[in-house]
Order: sequence, then C-alpha cells, then structure tokens
Amino acid sequence: MRQIVLDTETTGLSWEKGNRVVEIGCVELVERRPTGRTFQRYLDPECDFEPGAQEVTGLTREFLAGKPKFAEVVEEFLAFIDGAELVIHNAAFDIGFLDNELARLGRGHAPLRERCSVEDSLELARQRFPGQRNSLDALCRRLGVDNSHRQLHGALLDAQLLADAYLALTAGQGEIGFDALAAESPGATVVALAPVAGSASARPRVLVTAGELESHAARLEQLRKKAGGVAVWDRLVAASGDAERLEAAEAAEAALA
Repeated sequence: MRQIVLDTETTGLSWEKGNRVVEIGCVELVERRPTGRTFQRYLDPECDFEPGAQEVTGLTREFLAGKPKFAEVVEEFLAFIDGAELVIHNAAFDIGFLDNELARLGRGHAPLRERCSVEDSLELARQRFPGQRNSLDALCRRLGVDNSHRQLHGALLDAQLLADAYLALTAGQGEIGFDALAAESPGATVVALAPVAGSASARPRVLVTAGELESHAARLEQLRKKAGGVAVWDRLVAASGDAERLEAAEAAEAALA
C-alpha cells in the first residue's frame, strides 16, 4: 500500500477569499514504512498574506518572489501523489486549497479525491481521543513524537511529523505481525491468498499444524460431552451457512479420529 502524507502552507485560512498555497510538503510511505522519497516546493502565491498568516509560517513575499508558481510544479506534484492514499490532518482544508489551485489552471484537472483516496488523520484522532485537543502538536505530545524542533509551521516538516504521529495513531492496523507469528510457531505456515478486490495487497492466512488440529478436535469433543452432544462451535459453524468451512472441519476431525 502506497500512502502520501501531505501538508500545505497558505497565505490565509480560506481559499474562497483568494488565499493561495505557498508550500507543499509530502512524505511517501509504502506498507507503512517511510521510503525516503519526499516532495517539497515553495510557491509564489502572487498575493499577499492575511494578517497573522505570515507569522505562523515565517515565510514572506520577498522570500517567495521568484519561486515557481503552482502551474510550474503541478505535473510533478500530481505524478508524485497519483494513485496513492493521501494522509492529511484536517483534510478538507488542504484538499480545498489544492483543488482550488487545480481549478484556477483551467486545464481540466480532476479533483484530488478523484485521483486518490484520502485518510483524514484528524478524524482518526477524534475517534481515538474524543473530547481532547487533537492538533498536530497535541498528537505529537500524546503519542511520543518529538516535535521540539517545530518552531514554525512548515509543510515538509509537518508532513514528516504527521507521518510519525499517524503511524503511532494507527499502530496495529496495518502490520499484523505474521512474520513474528511464524517465527514463534515454526510449524505454522503463512501463505498469501489472491489480492482482495480493490486492494493491491494479498490477505495472509496462517495454516495450523496437525498437532493444533488434533488439540482443537479433542477440546471440541470434551465440550460436546459436557453440552450433550453439540458444542457452541458446532452451532456457530452451522449457522454461518459456510458449507465449505463445515465440511473442512468435519473432514479434519474425521482424519484425526
């Protein structure tokens, strides 16, 4: 799975009021691991900062004068993110600004959500820590991500911090630990099935050993005796309507009888 952790800096809080993007920062993750590939560009916004916005980023019109305009980096930017899942903190803000920049070009560029799926890390944080502050700084402190060097907002720096915070926030969701499981149970075999529809990754399955099957069958037999012939497991399997699973379970027990 390829993900792009993305952040922008802007001249103000609202693209509807004419504010523009002044910096784009992106960090690439593949299978939840940083690849070292990044994308960062300062942009000439061709407009002034709103009061207060300049102090947040430390950027000035003088510094940005002569930097490329969005039109000059758009193809490189889109090539970097196309097909990936975008991870963005408060995604509506950044997506709104970038879609506005694309629309201003008048070249028929599709909105970002038609190019990429989007994961909003702010929504994830609100679900995990309801009723708490979930700014990037707050998440870094809560999740143990060192942000002591973040004196000003910067798109690439913030994307790098967000990548660390996101991985900590979602720890366990993307790495199931099958390699460790196989190492702990040498008799077990991990196999990859066909990719799941709509996903580039295969779903792994652990095959149990003959000894584990024998223990399972013996335990079921004990439960059946206590339950008068039918264990809860038998009812669940039958109720599931999964005929293949039921047949496989019966065949395994018969082979071990």
